[in-house]
Amino acid sequence: MSDLHALTAREAGLVACRLCSRVWPGGTPRCARCGAALQSRDPLALSRVWAWWVAGVMAYVPANLWPMLETRTLLVRRDDTIIAGALELWAGGARGVALIILAASVLIPLLKFFAIAYLALSATRPVLLSPHARLRLYEVVEYIGRWSMIDVFVVAILASLVQLDVVASIQPGPASLAFALSVISTMLSAQAFDPRALWDGIERDAAAPARAPA
Repeated sequence: MSDLHALTAREAGLVACRLCSRVWPGGTPRCARCGAALQSRDPLALSRVWAWWVAGVMAYVPANLWPMLETRTLLVRRDDTIIAGALELWAGGARGVALIILAASVLIPLLKFFAIAYLALSATRPVLLSPHARLRLYEVVEYIGRWSMIDVFVVAILASLVQLDVVASIQPGPASLAFALSVISTMLSAQAFDPRALWDGIERDAAAPARAPA
């Protein structure tokens, strides 16, 4: 009995709209429902993924080296980076808050960088994870992207609350802008990735002729 093969949309001559999911015959230029341009695969999608990924990495470095908060009192001015502030909280006994800051500001962004790079590489070369596992990884990256700006929100709230004229004040440091740019870039990098590319490898392997044994 021959193996059953699931017919794909491209093999059936169809193309789906990425905005509203309406399916149209192949070659249709635009979706009549939402007006979006229809394209089975964007040849520049991976280039945009890598471009935004590099921009995110470049902004992430100063985000951790520059001060995130500038605290001024009558006699003292302090500039704290993300890691320095977390270490100070740890030393002061607020270990739970310190761990949350380190996870949200250092660990999760690094994991997102590695995950996006892994997904982009998997679109063009064989990898260990199955397409289903990579799709779940992509969904996780997409989900946590909406929570990535929590540090910037905290800095903005502190800056708006602690303004006591000459007594004390808190101002966002240059790292807050760099961190926001890094987060936005990684979100755009993840959105530029086409998850349908995860399944193209299966089609390529199936279409490739089997090599004859030497």
